[in-house]
Amino acid sequence: MTFIFVTVILGATGTGSTAGFAGLAIGLTLAGIHLVGINVTGVSVNPARSIGPALFAGGAALSQLWLFIVAPLAGGAAAGLVHKAGFTRA
Repeated sequence: MTFIFVTVILGATGTGSTAGFAGLAIGLTLAGIHLVGINVTGVSVNPARSIGPALFAGGAALSQLWLFIVAPLAGGAAAGLVHKAGFTRA
């Protein structure tokens, strides 16, 4: 999910994109990610938002916390590499 979100952000704000529509594209993408991911992961798009509930819940939530930190970082890094390679540019 982070890969898609960062790809849209980089594409919407990059050179050659339409100036006034970046916010709309980014907002609709974030809304779509939330609608699709709510049943899968509880839509923790922000790693900082995952830490608080995991600390209070403890147990299994703490043992799975690493995934909610590593996966968004890996997705963002992958989107950056794909964009830098030129695959997602207009």
